[in-house]
Amino acid sequence: MSLPQRGGAVGGPQGTPGGPKRPAGPPQPQQHQQKAAAKPVKKKKLADKILPQKVRELVPESQAYMDLLAFERKLDTTIMRKRLDIQEALKRPMKLKKKLRIFISNTSFPAKEGEEGSVATWEMRVEGRLMDEDIRAESTKVKRKFSSFFKSLVIELDKEMYGPDNHLVEWHRSPTTQETDGFQVKRPGDVAVTCTILLLLDYKPIQFKLDQRLARLLGVHTQTRPVIISALWQYIKTHKLQDPHEKEYVNCDAFLQQIFKTEKMKFAEIPQRLNPLLNPPDPIVIKHMISMEDLKQAETKKTACYDIDVEVDDTLKTQMNNFLLSTTSQQEILSLDNKIQETVETINSLKTSREFFLSSAKDPQLFINKWMQSQSRDLKTMTDVTGSPEEERRVDYYYQPWVSEGVCRYFYGKIQQKRAELDSSMGVRH
Repeated sequence: MSLPQRGGAVGGPQGTPGGPKRPAGPPQPQQHQQKAAAKPVKKKKLADKILPQKVRELVPESQAYMDLLAFERKLDTTIMRKRLDIQEALKRPMKLKKKLRIFISNTSFPAKEGEEGSVATWEMRVEGRLMDEDIRAESTKVKRKFSSFFKSLVIELDKEMYGPDNHLVEWHRSPTTQETDGFQVKRPGDVAVTCTILLLLDYKPIQFKLDQRLARLLGVHTQTRPVIISALWQYIKTHKLQDPHEKEYVNCDAFLQQIFKTEKMKFAEIPQRLNPLLNPPDPIVIKHMISMEDLKQAETKKTACYDIDVEVDDTLKTQMNNFLLSTTSQQEILSLDNKIQETVETINSLKTSREFFLSSAKDPQLFINKWMQSQSRDLKTMTDVTGSPEEERRVDYYYQPWVSEGVCRYFYGKIQQKRAELDSSMGVRH
């Protein structure tokens, strides 16, 4: 028996479907190829990597793959949570306390004999570096300049010796400041000089010195505004000063009343009330003696060292930021996901082919009938045909009970149409 071919040839491997399974019969390979060519690239989903239940039943070893998939899902969730934690951590300032060693050296120069007008002079240099800097990394890493740690530097010399106009040496940071590795002062003189060096650290973010009473109460001396407000809130919470009925108010205890001059205040008022209690931080004061004991012997140099605490950016912050911006691992993971999805699609295609051949071998007659019905539906869809051409071409179709009524309705509609046309041509109106 020969079968009519609709929508493509069947028989042998050509009839094996490669696309989605249709319960009524196998789909056409040509249609599947057209759909695959027109299908846009879609975003990979977890469902694209899951093996069908029937495949898992046929191959019990595939459960190991499903276990790996579940572990990958947990790992992705953990990594995403950690990425969010890192993003939140990067919003906060990450600082490390390190020791900055300041080197203050003074060199004396005796007057040159035989030269008229030659006088003894001295020169003082203020330099410094971080104590725990890795010397091996200095060649590859940009070294931070000494002046970048400070907002201002003032060197105060003896006013009586150098006069009111020449006893101060000042440096203040400005938007156009060029960073330097040190500061140098040179003056004439052949006697010992006592100088005072005032160093004001450049805090980032800005820090404030608390009022003495509030600093003693909170245990905070110099800190940023958010840390100070957090410490005050911790004090309020610890001593249960929040009004139990009006939660937006704070009932001040005796110490807060003495500081803020009020018995009750709103939480929203705290930043404003803190402003008068926040002062600029104290400068670092260094007393240094410029000695001239060996002036007559030769050119001499003496150095003194002082260690101070400074805050620097945590190197971990850069590593965390690089981790968030890195795309190398993401590209590799995406490539592996694509391979997994392609493999799963191949397995699904093979599963559909297996079901196709099994259904054909089990009951060929039923399979061919279902296939013919599927081909008929596909043909109707492709050609926009209404009705059922396969049934209409058989004589039994026109002996059904509804046919006589349908014929009567058809002729009645035609008669009404002709009557309307005659009335229209004769000008008859109803």
